[in-house]
Formats: sequence, structure tokens, C-alpha cells
Amino acid sequence: MSNTLEGKVALVTGASKGIGAEIALQLAAQGASVAVNYSSSKAGADSIVAKIKAKGGKAVAVHGNLADPKDVTSAVAETVKALGPIDILVNNAGVYEFSPLDGITPEHFHKQFNLNVLGLLLVSQEAARNFNANGGSIINISSGVSTITPPNSAVYTATKASVDAITAVLSKELAPRKIRVNAVNPGMIVTEGVKAAGFDGGEMRTWIESVTPMGRIGKVEEIASVVAFLASEGASYVTGETLHVTGGFR
Repeated sequence: MSNTLEGKVALVTGASKGIGAEIALQLAAQGASVAVNYSSSKAGADSIVAKIKAKGGKAVAVHGNLADPKDVTSAVAETVKALGPIDILVNNAGVYEFSPLDGITPEHFHKQFNLNVLGLLLVSQEAARNFNANGGSIINISSGVSTITPPNSAVYTATKASVDAITAVLSKELAPRKIRVNAVNPGMIVTEGVKAAGFDGGEMRTWIESVTPMGRIGKVEEIASVVAFLASEGASYVTGETLHVTGGFR
């Protein structure tokens, strides 16, 4: 892979496993120094850092529960201290829970909004204060649900519709500083989380495959490669976009 991100510094949130881990690996493969943020899985983050270093890359594990403003500040500060000013922020940390309308509680609401929306805003705010003076790229990992709107996902889908809206707003707000802001909206992707929820072999997967024009679910590599493109100079005139990586399912 070409070193299109040589000399760049990237912070990837929620990068100890799944999509975030693969994004960290691909950005590093293209030459970026990567801060691998984790909330609970230090072992997972350390493992991704070790993989990057084994290939001659530069990486550091950075702790932070991004629903906590103090952790947001320290995670960004640790990144800058270890690697330098930030060029690329990937807001991947997120949580999902499904519930029918009748089962929605304030706790269910706040758990998802505090991380998926408020956490994303606070990290973007703190990172933007520490971005390279030449600008850079923020990539928000949204979700195909923001347009697919599946039943029993009112709160989760609302958080991701918010991420799409925030992406559009911040792309305008940060453009004068040469910071581009885009969202990637994955469909169902095979990850540890999807397997743990039992979605990789059940009715949900069968349904998604049946309504997806490409007839299959996606792989983490297929999300990470799109993120790497949006982080690169190849996307230098692209901002405010929500790019659906869903195999054509809308």
C-alpha cells in the first residue's frame, strides 16, 4: 500500500477492536502515526499497537471513556504529547442497543446519546483545538441505519441521524481552517460486537442479505479503506459527505 499518509498523525476512537481496529491498521499501513483509543479493552488496544509497530509503524494506546469530558481532554492531550498535532480524527467509538418504543428508558437514551453524539462532539472540539495548522480531516463513523431506519432502533438511529447532521454542520464551520468533515455509514459488518450480539448468523443477517443489492454483509476492511481515502489528499475537495458503505442497501 502506498504511504499516502506519511507524516500524518491520526487519532482513532474506539480502536481496540472491530471497525476501529482495522481503521487504525490501515491508516498506519499508509504511513500515519496512530493513537489507538480504548475505553475498557487495554489488551485489545495494545495488540493493535504491537501489530502496527511490528510493521515498522508508529502507534500508541490512549485510554479514554469518551462519554466523560475529562477523559476526552486527556486522550487528546496524550495523543499530541506522544505523536504531535493531529491531522486525522476518526470518531469511531460508539454503542448500540435496540429496543421497541415501549421499552425505551432515559438510561437507554442517555447511554447512546452521551457517547455517540455528545462524546463525538467533545472529541471533535478538543481535537480541533489541537489540529495541525494546515488543517486535516475528521471522519465520523455513522451508520446505514440513519437512512434504513430499522424497527426497534429509534434511539440508536436517532444518534446516527444526529451524526450525519453534525457532519454537515461542522464541514461548514471548520472549512475555513481547512479541516474537512465527512461521515462513513456502514451497513452490517462482521465484527466481534456483531458476533457477540448473535447478529452474524441469525434472522437479522438473513434479512439484510436478502435486501442488499450486493447480496452480502460487509467486511471491516471495506469500511477502513473508505476512511483511509477520506483521510487522504485524494479526497482534498470532499467535505460534508455521508458515504454509505452498505452494498447498495438504502
